[in-house]
Amino acid sequence: MIAILGGLGAAVCWTVTTLCSSRASRLIGPFSVLAWVTIVGLAVTAPIAAFGGTPSNVGGSTVVWLVLSGVCNVGGLLLAYQALRIGKVGLASPIISTEGAIAAIIAVVAGEALGAPRGVALVVIVVGIVAVAAGSAGEEAPGINDTEAVLFATGAALSFGFGLYATGRISTEVPLAWAVLPARVVGVVAVAIPLILASRLRLTRRAAPFVVASGLAEVGGYFAFTLGARHGIAVTAVLGSQFAVTSALAAFLLFGEKLGRIRIAGVIVTAIGVAVLSALQA
Repeated sequence: MIAILGGLGAAVCWTVTTLCSSRASRLIGPFSVLAWVTIVGLAVTAPIAAFGGTPSNVGGSTVVWLVLSGVCNVGGLLLAYQALRIGKVGLASPIISTEGAIAAIIAVVAGEALGAPRGVALVVIVVGIVAVAAGSAGEEAPGINDTEAVLFATGAALSFGFGLYATGRISTEVPLAWAVLPARVVGVVAVAIPLILASRLRLTRRAAPFVVASGLAEVGGYFAFTLGARHGIAVTAVLGSQFAVTSALAAFLLFGEKLGRIRIAGVIVTAIGVAVLSALQA
């Protein structure tokens, strides 16, 4: 059940991140958003990691996975913010959410055992998420930047997928904070500091609440994912990718956006898949 709860917790947090970063990227640009999100994340995770002490018996392979996790997460965030800046949330976020399916496929190929019942339940959940994505694209008028947004979103999904798997791989070898820390360090060193030195780091009063909320939610999502991944990378990754579904529901409740029949069907199918998976895990 911890894998399920971790995945669902990650989905809720990443829903907040998606909605907030979409708004912030349009206000100050994707690079500044990424810089501030990683600064906020580092301010939260660094003290926790320091308090817990340096991990012992960390081998070379663990360091490689930590670096890969950080680089892929930061690359995925930058691509995702760019997609959300130039494209519609309803188009970009469902594509980005396929990160979970990508991470699950990698985990299964790498030897993680699922079993037929859980595998079928995960497939049902993925079908529901795809239905939400298809409904999102079909209900909105095409925009001039849609093709470019799709390319950025696809790149983000691939980068996130590998990053999620890498994070899951080292989740049992290091404390939670150390598994979440690499992306914040890479983002600050590779993006935030160069922008500060070039006097190009932007922040406005309107954007500040969005970047702070996005940074906190991003970290919270990865803490939840890392905890769940200790008990099953594939399950946690697929459930975490449900932020496409929760984002659609949030947009419906908060902004009055239409759901449509296909998206409603996708939400129902996804909920059934989660219920079945929860019963199997229990």
